Amino acid sequence: MMFARIDQRPVARWWWTVDRWSLGALILLIGFGSVMSMAASPAVAVRLGYAPLHFVDRQLMAVPLALLVMFGVSLLQPKTVRRVAFIGFAVALALLALTFLIGVEVKGARRWIDFPGGALQPSEFVKPTFAVVAAWLFAEQKERPRFPGNAISIGLFVLLVAMLLKQPDFGMAVVVGAVWFAQFFLAGLRLYWVGSGALAGLGGLVGAYLWLPHVTSRINRFLDPVAGENYQINRSLEAFANGGMWGRGPGEGTVKDVLPDAHADFVFAVAGEEFGLIVCVLIVGVFAFIVLRGFSRLLQEGNLFVLLSATGLLIQFGLQAVINMASTLHLIPTKGMTLPFVSYGGSSMLALALGMGMLLALTRRRLGGSEL
Repeated sequence: MMFARIDQRPVARWWWTVDRWSLGALILLIGFGSVMSMAASPAVAVRLGYAPLHFVDRQLMAVPLALLVMFGVSLLQPKTVRRVAFIGFAVALALLALTFLIGVEVKGARRWIDFPGGALQPSEFVKPTFAVVAAWLFAEQKERPRFPGNAISIGLFVLLVAMLLKQPDFGMAVVVGAVWFAQFFLAGLRLYWVGSGALAGLGGLVGAYLWLPHVTSRINRFLDPVAGENYQINRSLEAFANGGMWGRGPGEGTVKDVLPDAHADFVFAVAGEEFGLIVCVLIVGVFAFIVLRGFSRLLQEGNLFVLLSATGLLIQFGLQAVINMASTLHLIPTKGMTLPFVSYGGSSMLALALGMGMLLALTRRRLGGSEL
């Protein structure tokens, strides 16, 4: 794609102002995710009684839509990104509330709403949209001290976390909380409130351990492997051992034949067995590049809203990847969270495309920090 620098068409201006390195890295992840879907999901589909390419077809159908969403949103200006985030957050929050009424229960959690042809997980869309909404509220409080932006943000945060814990989805609540707290800190949160927030987070973790049985079980199994069943983790670690440095080769892995979530939460284990340590390190490197590259684009950013929004989206993206890979490697207690753009999941892919589209839009080069 080549455009003259004097070309004023929207796509031409986008091409010369967007971060093409980050865009290329994101497309690389989406491409690798398509490969992993073809490698890991047929065996899972057969075990569940579907056609071998059931999950592959669904994933490949979601890829063009995700690319379209990411490209379309990245064309927007910051003011329009903010409007999209507000509308998206309102819709996602309403759908999140509906999960308690018409949601489908899977493994003891009500996180999905069924519709013809698939299912939707509203909490995936709440994550990126709330990060942008919270950033605007914090920025408005700074610019207009009489505006109760901090109070509104706190209220929305408490409501959202309460709904996530009700589902229950403790991992999602942790990610939302970490992103929101980091944004609040950057917006000028006083140090004594930082300490109070850290203590509140620690108290929440202790409370989750004491009163949420599935959290108790996962932490106990992490601290003492003989305390419970660790089938998926054991198979995951075996997969990395079998893959060695260079892997067994595409399609030659065996862990996908026995691992229930090989195409989703444990896709990194399939990659480790079939492609080896070198490719796994490269995957980690791509995630690190996207996050660090994004922060480097913000070093000279003078708009507080853009700074807080992009920071929240980057932390969210990187933290989700870290949680997935660390769980797969048994470095933290297991948590059902997708590896961004690599794991199977239509809701996850579209929500990530929305978030990364907003990030690309916010980090485009603009004259004088303009929001027009």
